[in-house]
Amino acid sequence: MISGTTRLIAHLGVPTASFKSPMIYNPYFENAGIDAIVVPMGCGPADYPQFLRMLFRLSNIHGALVTMPHKVTTLGLVDSASDTARIAGACNAVRLDAECGLRGDMFDGEGFVRGVRRKGLELSGIRALVVGCGGVGSAIAASLAAAGVGQLAICDANPQLAEQLAARLQRHAPKVALRVGHNDPADVDLAVNATPLGMKPGDALPFDVTRLDPQTFVGEVVLLPETTPLLAAARARGCRTQVGLDMLFEQIPAYLEFFGFPVASPETLRKLAMV
Repeated sequence: MISGTTRLIAHLGVPTASFKSPMIYNPYFENAGIDAIVVPMGCGPADYPQFLRMLFRLSNIHGALVTMPHKVTTLGLVDSASDTARIAGACNAVRLDAECGLRGDMFDGEGFVRGVRRKGLELSGIRALVVGCGGVGSAIAASLAAAGVGQLAICDANPQLAEQLAARLQRHAPKVALRVGHNDPADVDLAVNATPLGMKPGDALPFDVTRLDPQTFVGEVVLLPETTPLLAAARARGCRTQVGLDMLFEQIPAYLEFFGFPVASPETLRKLAMV
């Protein structure tokens, strides 16, 4: 039931038809007795900067979830942001902070890191490879750096994106040893596909799976199909894996913390979700 006391969380992006978050958050809010609701709001790039500021002038707005194509733009619109968001070069969550105005953060990478840790992968000091340096890949790289990986290799089909991410990492996480333009999964402990490759039949693989060691953990960001060709090939080699949906469900507890709501486990969220 929506009432005059219901706190609104805007889900900003376009197109809205593909949005999954309302079907995860809202069943949880109802079950937990939390007077809040996530509302999809389709807003195009031209109107977005003005719309975001006007949105947070509403008396009953609580926060915003931000998705494509606005994550990068949002970083330049908030008044303050976490180091993770600054390394990622993007924000996917915004709330109003009494002291510093609009506060932005990025949780794609946090969801990925929480997921692999819960599957038993210790991140401190490991060698990691992230293929794809767009919004989600940059976020994962930022969170891996914060988690204390020893070596981080990054690459992208657009070399400029990889160089820009490397510059942000060097500025905000100087202790991490970087390798730029490297996509060989041999001799790494964690290999991540942070590209859209795998969404469409016939897509190329993001890296050469024949170079994978069976001890390498392989992570995916593509949500559907759940078992991408990369994950199928990695499992055939004996590798442990993480599907893209795990990243989605694992990051929601971090979002709930950011917005000041009671936190639910990924298992509870999965049970209640209507997706």
